[in-house]
Amino acid sequence: MSEKFNIKFEGDKSLWVIAGILAIASIMPVYSASSNLTFSHGGSSPMGYLIKHIITLGSGFLIMYFLHKVNYRYFAPFAVMAMPFVLILLIYTLAQGTTMGNANASRWITLPVVGFTFQSSALASLVLMIFLARHLAKQQTPITSLKQMWLPLLLPIGAVCALILPANFSTTAIVFAMSMAIMFIGGVHWKPLLQIIGLGIAGLALFIVIVMAFPNISNRVSTWQARIENFASGSVEENYQVDKAKMAIAQGQVIGLGPGKSVQKSFLPQSNSDFIYAIIVEEFGLVGGTAVIFLYAMLFVRIIRIAIKSPNTYGTLITIAAGMGIIIQALINMGVAVNIFPVTGQTLPLVSSGGTSIWMTCTALGIILSASQATQTKEADTTSKTQESKIEDAATA
Repeated sequence: MSEKFNIKFEGDKSLWVIAGILAIASIMPVYSASSNLTFSHGGSSPMGYLIKHIITLGSGFLIMYFLHKVNYRYFAPFAVMAMPFVLILLIYTLAQGTTMGNANASRWITLPVVGFTFQSSALASLVLMIFLARHLAKQQTPITSLKQMWLPLLLPIGAVCALILPANFSTTAIVFAMSMAIMFIGGVHWKPLLQIIGLGIAGLALFIVIVMAFPNISNRVSTWQARIENFASGSVEENYQVDKAKMAIAQGQVIGLGPGKSVQKSFLPQSNSDFIYAIIVEEFGLVGGTAVIFLYAMLFVRIIRIAIKSPNTYGTLITIAAGMGIIIQALINMGVAVNIFPVTGQTLPLVSSGGTSIWMTCTALGIILSASQATQTKEADTTSKTQESKIEDAATA
């Protein structure tokens, strides 16, 4: 059985196990929280939403399985070829307008035939991270000035952030922060990084001024302002979602109300996606909430271990680039639920209901698993050489 498992599922086994546990653990909360969607939107039953969630998870794990069989070196040229495509995709998404079915249409596109909605910024973020990892790994000398970065680094970062910003500030901030982190890890000097941060702040300020002068361009600035004000004031009336999430967490206490027995799921908007963590704590208590945090902490440890033990710089950078977004997204989602951060709309990776989030998380994990195989090969070679050395020493003794 062990040999069969090794043949089919290669790469870091702990990573496979953690991803599988998170996916299985999501089934009950998603099923429970989906009753709110049935009540508010009608149509499909909770079982229908659950089946869709399971199908999405299944397709995501198929993506992960396929990608972990691909040599991780091939992702670098793919990112170069995909970068123009994702920029066009972001432009197309942004051009749809501001609303579609009372939702922000500038974040989503509808896939033909299957009818699934897809958040193009998630794909653009992952492609950009791999693109940066590739360039930084090829860089032979330390980057100490902006002149070395304009075309290969700043242009793609600026283009992606500028096209996501009008519809989604939180994702833009995450993409920008991850870009700074991967460049710092990749050897960029701190002085040009500070200059880039200054340029980013100036670009955001310019965007806000333009939107205030021409409100028809985007309605997001007023939304950002309202969320920040609500978070700072703690207004119950204005901050309805966070208030209900806090009530759900308070009711959970130590062991929770029990599977499917959440009360706040009937009142909390986006209870099966953005605020799924609050439902988990309400139904499974502090024990369940802590277990989820522990799983993401273990995922972080495995990602760092794979990155550190990678045989080359590119393996280290692509592992961090692919894994960083998962951990940051998880921290922000849980932070919003417990009122540490303002509402952002970020989902809980592999747990929240939603196609794009699950698919992109599985894509990132597939890339990391592919890179982990090189790490295992390096460790095996080292072990083999050590054993050979011991044998030679014993023979000559």
